[in-house]
Amino acid sequence: MSQRADASQCGGVVVEFESDDIRDARAKKARSIPGSALIYLKGPKFLIYVSGALSMWGDRMWHFAISVFLIELYGRNLLLTAVFGLVVAGSVLLLGALIGDWVDRNPRNKVAHASLFIQNISVTICSIVLMLVFSYKQRIEQIWDGWLTVVCYTVVIVLADVANLASTALTIAIQRDWIVVITGYNRGHLAGMNATMRRIDQVTNILAPLAVGQVMTLASNVVGCGFILGWNLVSLIVEFFFLSRVYRIVPALSIKPPVEEADQVFLQRMERRESQGDCNVAQPQPLTEGNCNTSLNLKEITDLPLCFRKFRWLVSTCKDGWRAYYRQPVFLAGMGLAFLYTTVLGFDCITTGYAYTQGISGSLLSLLMGVSAITGLLGTVMFTRLRKTYGLVNTGIISSCLHLCCLLLCVCSVFAPGSPMDLSLLMPYITSNSSTELGRMATQRQKHTYLLRGGSNLPLLPDRSSIHWTNNTVLFDNVPSDAAPESYISIILLFLGVITARIGLWSFDLTVTQLLQENICESERGVVNGVQSSMNYLMDLLHFIMVISAPQPQHFGILVIISVLFITTGHTMYFLYAHKAKRKRRLDT
Repeated sequence: MSQRADASQCGGVVVEFESDDIRDARAKKARSIPGSALIYLKGPKFLIYVSGALSMWGDRMWHFAISVFLIELYGRNLLLTAVFGLVVAGSVLLLGALIGDWVDRNPRNKVAHASLFIQNISVTICSIVLMLVFSYKQRIEQIWDGWLTVVCYTVVIVLADVANLASTALTIAIQRDWIVVITGYNRGHLAGMNATMRRIDQVTNILAPLAVGQVMTLASNVVGCGFILGWNLVSLIVEFFFLSRVYRIVPALSIKPPVEEADQVFLQRMERRESQGDCNVAQPQPLTEGNCNTSLNLKEITDLPLCFRKFRWLVSTCKDGWRAYYRQPVFLAGMGLAFLYTTVLGFDCITTGYAYTQGISGSLLSLLMGVSAITGLLGTVMFTRLRKTYGLVNTGIISSCLHLCCLLLCVCSVFAPGSPMDLSLLMPYITSNSSTELGRMATQRQKHTYLLRGGSNLPLLPDRSSIHWTNNTVLFDNVPSDAAPESYISIILLFLGVITARIGLWSFDLTVTQLLQENICESERGVVNGVQSSMNYLMDLLHFIMVISAPQPQHFGILVIISVLFITTGHTMYFLYAHKAKRKRRLDT
């Protein structure tokens, strides 16, 4: 009853999520129909899976390749990669609410087609520019005293950022909105589609960078750009056709809550705020100078140039989007998910680089990444089983506990034999006697630590989906391959904790994702998920700031402890949400 009331208050379409019994009955009926496999292949779910797989594969290839391309362009320097990472994260952080609001205000098919077209065309043009730069780099550097090179770099970064924003809009539209409608608001079907989409993402996260990396290694960067260009053009056509067909065969996708025009919405908001500020008394007031402020302010707003009115509307939309996110009943769960991004305990460029300093070979790291993908898939399977048995909220609690228990192994690795942690490197001043003693201790502990000299290609690009960390292969120069650390216990505990924790991590991620899908009314689904993306990027930036503040391998143990503290805070927020949700359920019954 409360869900129906909440939906009506925010202008959403009132829906009722079906029970698992109804879902099982329909599934049995579907299996009894001859040719059900053919029906499934022509159905909306399969088309969404194929379209999502093509989109995710293209995204993974592009995110891996653009980091390598920028490093190659700037003489194996990290400056362009760092600038690109900051631009991408900052743009989503600032524009996330606006992207979500745009998704809410426009028809679903137009949003999906526009996002798909902008994303793929931006990547295509960017690939062409990169091919030209790689082919004629020396000539380009001689034009305009080298300023043409700067222009090319700027164009590449801007186009790649536009592609990322369009990809964010497409992800919000398809994975946060379309899926809910396609499943007919059935909780069981929704959980199954979410888990399947996440499994597809896990597989592409490993295979796509490997595929484009092989092309770039065996051929050249120009051929790699051409490969990505061709993939995006073919993917654009196939995805456009599949999404159009899904929109036609699911009539509910064409129904959205009516949204007023932007100027009307802004003026009504201003009228409402002015009336609340100046007209708190119920009885009529005499016409005075103070009471005329409302009409004068509204007249000033309407007299402003169109560009200023649009800018004020953009600012107002951002503020209202963050307010809408804050007042959601699942606000604490979403914040808890965002806090999980401030961590170095994933198979990202930071952890991969640390593993290289500890003598772990690239082949072994590739094997560990494959094992982590398998445990991630196990997490998606565990989510569907736990949700059906214990319910969605309890599934999040179980997943949180499992995640935290596995991360305790990472904390133990900080103090285990073989750990390079040296707190003396963080002290600004120590006495000469203690300096000599600590220096001798640091020398003993650094026998197994290889300092990075040369270009450490660590892309600063945060991943975009719920808890996606980049798996870009990082190669370090001058790392001795024949030396061995005194003890492997620390690094074994670290990766054992990271790999096993992914089971609880992905199950928790799917739990919060479905909570957002079920509890956000349809008219605010886009803007709230846009703000959620902004929060994810914000917390992801914090973890890069952590690494910049403590970049040495001897500091990694401190980063591990800080990461576990952030993750614990995030899960604590979810526990508070679960407590409130259960208490509200008891009161309603």
